Amino acid sequence: MRSSLTLVGILWAFLSLVTAVASSTSYFLPYWLFGSQLGKPVSFSTFRRCNYPVRGKERSLIMVEECGRYASFSAIPSLAWQMCTVVTGAGCVLLLLVALAAVLSCCMEELISRMMGRCMGAAQFVGGTCRLGWGYYCAGGGAAAAMLICTWLSCFAVRNPKPVMLVESIMRNTNSYSVELDHCLKL
Repeated sequence: MRSSLTLVGILWAFLSLVTAVASSTSYFLPYWLFGSQLGKPVSFSTFRRCNYPVRGKERSLIMVEECGRYASFSAIPSLAWQMCTVVTGAGCVLLLLVALAAVLSCCMEELISRMMGRCMGAAQFVGGTCRLGWGYYCAGGGAAAAMLICTWLSCFAVRNPKPVMLVESIMRNTNSYSVELDHCLKL
């Protein structure tokens, strides 16, 4: 099975998959920021949290010692975190789509053209929108790799188009004009 990708393109496809999985995994895990509250360790990300306070009876704060997501989108505490959730999620989806197409192009000939490869690299740059625990570093590392390395590798990922088909097409079109030109010159 012939691929439309060069060796650099195969490396790009693999790295695209790794960065997309790293970014998406970190998006779903609540280990971006660590701290403590009411003497208990806490961690959270844009829409998930571990060990969080709730109001108990008599309006006192009690710590819920479990990990979970917010009950609804509007329950995310600030507009900035809500926007971060949407933008980061959209970036992960974009990275996953590019990675899927890149991996499929390893098995299918003529799936990605040179221009499409460059456009996919640009999409990875946009999708690598950045998001302090290991989850944060995983997201940042995945985003940086997608934005810098994958974008650069995508420029060299696809083989040149087959020139034979282009030449044959030109020759077919040129022959009809050359016959007409020869006919006109003889008159």
